[in-house]
Amino acid sequence: MPEYKLQRFRGGWAIVVTEGGKRLSRRQLESRDAAGAASEFNWIVEDARRPVDPDIRWIWEAYREDKAGRRIAQNMGWSGKAVLGFFGNMKPEEISTKVCRAYVAKRRADKRGSEDQQRRRRDANKVELIGVANGTIRTELNQLRAALLWAEAAKHISKAPDIEMPGAPQAKERHLTRPEFDALLSAAETPHLRLYLLLAISTAGRNAALLELTWDRIDFERGLIFLGARNLLRPQKGRATVPMTNALRAALSDAKAYKRGDRIIEWGGEPVRSVRTALGKAAKRAGIGNVTPHMFRHTAAVWMAEAGRPMGEIATYLGHADDLVTQRVYAKFSPTHLKNTASALEVKFFRTQS
Repeated sequence: MPEYKLQRFRGGWAIVVTEGGKRLSRRQLESRDAAGAASEFNWIVEDARRPVDPDIRWIWEAYREDKAGRRIAQNMGWSGKAVLGFFGNMKPEEISTKVCRAYVAKRRADKRGSEDQQRRRRDANKVELIGVANGTIRTELNQLRAALLWAEAAKHISKAPDIEMPGAPQAKERHLTRPEFDALLSAAETPHLRLYLLLAISTAGRNAALLELTWDRIDFERGLIFLGARNLLRPQKGRATVPMTNALRAALSDAKAYKRGDRIIEWGGEPVRSVRTALGKAAKRAGIGNVTPHMFRHTAAVWMAEAGRPMGEIATYLGHADDLVTQRVYAKFSPTHLKNTASALEVKFFRTQS
């Protein structure tokens, strides 16, 4: 495989191509300074190594490399096992509606979890979850679509194929009542879980945003919490800047006095990767059934809607780009929802004499 080197040449810079220790070519670069030559060198090498007819595996990994450092790159590292196992050796033009449907059928037939996990579900008299859920399959195919659209924009391929998706899963309506949340908070035995619960319900933040939150994004003076990076001109999706509630301010003040690391949610000075185990145990002690981290974001939105807060404000609190999704999911919880509209349907009612 050819190797590329940048070297000085005739008062400037050149790119040299070698293979097996033998020089194949040398090309003078247009840039005369070191920084410009390095940039030009990188562009030429990237272009030379770009496959003429890339397959899905190359596109997937190139997209991940382009998004390095972002959560999508990490997530695609996990989902790539399924996606690349099926699509990896295909070329973009080979992907059709029929192929997408075959992938969906395969994933629905795949077992969710190990054999040991399946056995424990049966032993616990729970429904045995065999097929992968539509929500997971849609996530995988959406990642594939994003990689293909990126490849088209970068001129790696001429056109990204259409990706057919399975139906979207029905939204889960489960949310916690205030007594249920109080019971859960009382059942939380560890300081990091109690702080997480208060942070989750008070900010309506996504689980990842809460676990990644650092002390430099807590502004006690102005009473603000920056769920995304501070001073960004373009806010991060779903990561709003929200005011502190009185209860959360008190909890954060107490936690700061004993903090050992940069993260808000820590255990023994180390960042907490997941609260699912501690949350599951607390929910069992509280006797409120299964509770997931995302449930607190949904619960917070429902509570705001039940309090009659405007949908636009709730959308801003949740970090939504607009209130269309907020209206569709949470308007029905508002005590004023459709009340004025219903008044147009009032009719006279006459009781019959008995």
